[in-house]
Amino acid sequence: MAKNFESEITQFLKQYKKAHPDTEARQREGRARLWDKHIDAEAHEGYRAARTPQKPYVYQPN
Repeated sequence: MAKNFESEITQFLKQYKKAHPDTEARQREGRARLWDKHIDAEAHEGYRAARTPQKPYVYQPN
């Protein structure tokens, strides 16, 4: 395979980023909004302690 080959997808993404230079900043903003969250360790421990253990076979009636 040639070393200078670029797929159509790569070419499209490069063109899109040239036309929309704020794309990466918006992606970082979206990631921060959804994923980069501070986790309260104390609350997390409370949630973990409050869990009910799952039965070995969920669909079996009592």
